[in-house]
Amino acid sequence: MRFDQVVARNSDAVKSNGDGHPKPIPSDPAGPALAWLYDALEVILSNRGLGWKFGVGVHVPHEEKSLERGSFLFATFISFVKNYLILDLLESLIKLVPDVGTPQGGTIFKAELPFLYRYAFSTAIHVATTCCTLAAFQLSYDLITIFAVLFLGSSPSSWPPVIDHPWQSDSLHVFWSKRWHQLLRETFFVFGGFFGSIIAGNIGMLFGTFIGSGLFHEFGAYALGRGFDIIIPLFFALQAPLLLCERVWRKYTGYRIGGLYGKLWFYFCLVILGQPLSDSWHRRGLGGGLMVFPSLSPTRQFIIPSIRHALGGTGTDILEFIVGST
Repeated sequence: MRFDQVVARNSDAVKSNGDGHPKPIPSDPAGPALAWLYDALEVILSNRGLGWKFGVGVHVPHEEKSLERGSFLFATFISFVKNYLILDLLESLIKLVPDVGTPQGGTIFKAELPFLYRYAFSTAIHVATTCCTLAAFQLSYDLITIFAVLFLGSSPSSWPPVIDHPWQSDSLHVFWSKRWHQLLRETFFVFGGFFGSIIAGNIGMLFGTFIGSGLFHEFGAYALGRGFDIIIPLFFALQAPLLLCERVWRKYTGYRIGGLYGKLWFYFCLVILGQPLSDSWHRRGLGGGLMVFPSLSPTRQFIIPSIRHALGGTGTDILEFIVGST
């Protein structure tokens, strides 16, 4: 039985995911020769568990695109191009930052800058790094979606959005449970939450899940060959007590955190407290990694050369430009 058939038949599981728009319908793989590939990809890419027991309760973002095949493919292609251009622009700009944009790495906190410039600069790099991550997730998902719908006959309704406008979050709870991607939700639970729940119930599951997430992300960064850094596991582990703070707020006020103050809280937790996370990655050379080939980069082929030409060929060292303007 193919995965799409399981999704179509297990309506209760899908409804419990919180998805109120039309449910996936059985797809028609484009021929027996590709049926094995379709089935394999359905299982491999079912990270969110839509239609499976482990996916019960996962948030499914509302589909804003038309589910008519032609319109859906066109809208997904436009999304792919948009995210490719965003990723290319931001990655190229990060690579202009001395040390940070090299495989050797460097801190995002530049001591040669005055205090306010230093932390405005580090904030810009941190936000750019986060946006790169979002764009990379989205364009990868768009590309897989186009391939599955166009060549494998998959139904557009089988590919709901993977990310739900994370910058609109007004609390950490909303961000982590709904607006951020849920692709590794089960992985983090198995890696840490399951053991945490055995030790300390629901509180242990919360801490264990985020500790598991932190270790998962740090093991990926460890592959850069620059040693283990406790900063990344600590950042993710910190999310547990911060979420408990939101719970305490609701308990004693009777209101969920939200609105303007909720947004300020969310941005403080992610944009301010999250900067050591980006710093840890960039100190170990993340910014020097190749995500877009220079020959396929509109920014490096056209925009940066144009800026250099406008500056009289003096280069585009961002830090040098900022220091010179202070």
